[in-house]
Amino acid sequence: MKYAELIEGGASTSQRQDFLAEGDPTPITLRVPKNLKDAAAETARLRGISFSAFVRSCIINELAGRD
Repeated sequence: MKYAELIEGGASTSQRQDFLAEGDPTPITLRVPKNLKDAAAETARLRGISFSAFVRSCIINELAGRD
């Protein structure tokens, strides 16, 4: 199943979030300004999570429609 099918099928926020959190990890490269990366890394540290987990949660929240 593709993410678009979930949206078109009226999946709940919880269902979309579950779908997005599943799957095998894949490495990616993001190019962002250093200040943005440093601020995000600091925020993650203050929340007690890794930078990678923070970025994943931000992407999942955005795609799943959560604030």
